[in-house]
Amino acid sequence: MRAVEQIRAFGYNRCVNSEIALFVFIPFCKIKCTYCDFNAYANLARVMEPYADAVAQEISDCRLQIADLTAKSLYFGGGTPSLVPVAQIEKILRACESRFAFAPGIEITLEANPATADETKLRAYRALGINRLSIGVQSFDDATLRRLNRGHTVADAIEMFELARRAGFDNINLDFIFGLPLQTLADWRATLRRAIALAPEHLSLYALKVEEHTGLEHQIARGKYPKPDDDLAADMYELAEEMLDTAGYAQYEISNWTRSVGVGNWKLDVGRQSNIQLPTSNFQSRHNLTYWHNEPYLGFGAGAHSFFERARFWNVLSPVEYIEKITRGESAMADREEINRELEIAETMFLGLRLNEGIAFENFAQRFGEDARVRYAKEIEELKEMGLIEMSDARVWLTPRGRLLSNEVFWRFLP
Repeated sequence: MRAVEQIRAFGYNRCVNSEIALFVFIPFCKIKCTYCDFNAYANLARVMEPYADAVAQEISDCRLQIADLTAKSLYFGGGTPSLVPVAQIEKILRACESRFAFAPGIEITLEANPATADETKLRAYRALGINRLSIGVQSFDDATLRRLNRGHTVADAIEMFELARRAGFDNINLDFIFGLPLQTLADWRATLRRAIALAPEHLSLYALKVEEHTGLEHQIARGKYPKPDDDLAADMYELAEEMLDTAGYAQYEISNWTRSVGVGNWKLDVGRQSNIQLPTSNFQSRHNLTYWHNEPYLGFGAGAHSFFERARFWNVLSPVEYIEKITRGESAMADREEINRELEIAETMFLGLRLNEGIAFENFAQRFGEDARVRYAKEIEELKEMGLIEMSDARVWLTPRGRLLSNEVFWRFLP
C-alpha cells in the first residue's frame, strides 16, 4: 500500500497534502540546568561529529514508506543545537533534503541558548535555510538564571536576540518558565515587559514542573527552595494572558502566543518608548501544530520519538550507544507502541483541546467517521457544567478557566 493510502486508511485525513513533520534531537548542552530532565548531556563535545554522522546515516537509511510524503517542517531540538558546529547541522539538514521532499516554504527551526552562537554562526545557520530560531531565555532576571544554573545572563539573551535579527531571522520565538523558585509576581511582570519590548514573533510560556531526579527536586527536598505555589503560578499565567493580549499577541495554544494577524503600530511603556511595526503574517509554530493535531512525525537522534502508521516508537537514549548502533548498521529503536483506534481518538481530543480553537467537529468526523458530540456527550456536558469548556455547533474549546485546569479536562477523554 502506498504511503498516502496508508495514512488515509489509518485516519490521518487532517494531514494536509500528505505532509509530515521531521524532528532531529541534539543532546548536547554546555551545562545541565537544575530543572531539566531532558535527554541532554554536558561535556560530550568529543562525540558531536560522530553523532552528526550517525544522525545523517539514520535519516539516509530510513526504510519507512515515505515516498509520497512531503516534509512541512524540520525542527532541531535539544539539548542545545546552537552549540553544535554549523557543518554538522548542515550535514544533517542535507541528509533530510536528500531523503525527503521539502514543501515550498518549509519551516526549519533551530533551538538556541544565549551565549552559544555569535553573529557569524547565526548568519551561517540562516544561509543554510534555517528560518525560525527558538531562544531559551527562561527569565529576564539574573538571580533567577543563576538559581537555575542556566549559564547565561540577561545581557547574553538580549544580545543573542539582537544578533539573530542582524543575521536575518525574522521569525524568533522566546521561551520562558514561570512559577520558578523564589520568583515573585513582580519578577514575572518585569520579564514579560522586557520580552514584549523585544517584539519577538512568538512566545512560549511554560509553568514549572518539578521533575523527578532533577537537581531542582533535590534542592526543594533539602529545603533550599520552597515547593512551587500553584496559586501564584495561576496568577502569573493570567497576568501573561492579560499583558500579551494588550501588547497585540494572540494566544493560540495553552502555552503559546504569536503576533496577531493585522496588528499595526503600538506603544508600550517599558522604560523607554517603543514604536514597533508588527508584520501581518501568522507565526504559529507549524511544527508544534503537528503534535497538537496528532498528525504523523518522524524523529531522528538519541531518544527521538516518532508517530507514524498508527505506532509510536523511539530511539535509545544514550548518544554513545546510539552512535554505536548506527555505525554497526543496526536499528537505534529502543521500543515501539501500537496506537489503537481508541487511544488515537482520545489523544486527538485532548491534544486538540490544547489549542484555543479547540476541536472542529467536522474534522473529527472526517478523520474518525463519528460525531465527537455523541461519543463524548457525557464528558462534554460535565465539563460545560464545571465551566471548563464551551461549545458551538462547529467546535468545542477550553474556557480561560479550563486552560488553568486543563488536566481536569484531559484525563476525562482517556480510554
